[in-house]
Amino acid sequence: TVTIVMYHYVRDLARSRFPAIKGLSLDRFCRQLDYIQTHYTPIAAENLLEALASPTGDLPPNPILLTFDDGYSDHFLNVFPLLDARGIRGCFFPPAQAILEHKVLDVNKIQFVLAAVPDIGTLLDEVFSYLAEFRSAYELKTNEEYLQTAGQHRYDTPQVTALKRILQRELPHSVRTEIVRRLFARHVTNDEVAFACELYMSVEQIACLQRHGMHVGSHGYAHAWLNHLSPDAQTLEIDQSLDFLQKLGVPKDDWTMCYPYGGFNDSVLQILRDRQCQLGFTVEARIADLDVDDRLTLPRIDTNDLPS
Repeated sequence: TVTIVMYHYVRDLARSRFPAIKGLSLDRFCRQLDYIQTHYTPIAAENLLEALASPTGDLPPNPILLTFDDGYSDHFLNVFPLLDARGIRGCFFPPAQAILEHKVLDVNKIQFVLAAVPDIGTLLDEVFSYLAEFRSAYELKTNEEYLQTAGQHRYDTPQVTALKRILQRELPHSVRTEIVRRLFARHVTNDEVAFACELYMSVEQIACLQRHGMHVGSHGYAHAWLNHLSPDAQTLEIDQSLDFLQKLGVPKDDWTMCYPYGGFNDSVLQILRDRQCQLGFTVEARIADLDVDDRLTLPRIDTNDLPS
């Protein structure tokens, strides 16, 4: 078995411009690294690949792999120095479009809107007003129907879960993109390019991670729900992200995928196998069992599942 841990924001939250963003504080991250080095043996992606490649492949006791999603500058400025000082090799998964085109991902726009507006009821009312504007042209469902599709989430209230689901996947793409754009411009900033340059790593910073032994894999091109795309669109999204990796020097036959939102299906897996993807990481919250789990659907626990 291998414990694979998933991280997103890691920053000095209390002194940041958005202290309400859901992330891990630097103090907690340092304490968690202390805990990890006391109770686990950190491994690299290459160690995992070697163990899978041979029937006699072995891993050290209590192996743990640290993964960091979304390509945030947090990972270069805050995480990388701490990992490097401790000799830990992490896995980093930047979405190519955010890095190359300086576009803020819709998922991040939603997160920062939520961090900027404490009253979720006010935000939902604003979203419902936009739905009324688009409802007849796009034959949208009623507000109540959208609320009923929210489901449950481990770390969000029902209202927050509902808002995220409405804006992330329940609406037609053009509608949700426009609504998210308006919310972000009104509550966060009109200067998306400047915000993206601050939020995400640069190509040069990602290359620096690689030079220091960190693993860089795919997180898609536009951070799309891959399981909600057609096979042709899945292929384009994966190939564009693979082109980005190859420009960074990642071998064409030795790359890894971290599914945006954890979304994948059989056609996605087939595309990855055809392109010689070696590992795939999901958001299923449990410990990975290499004797049972498909190497392209490895589960990961959240950082909140470990003591800090």
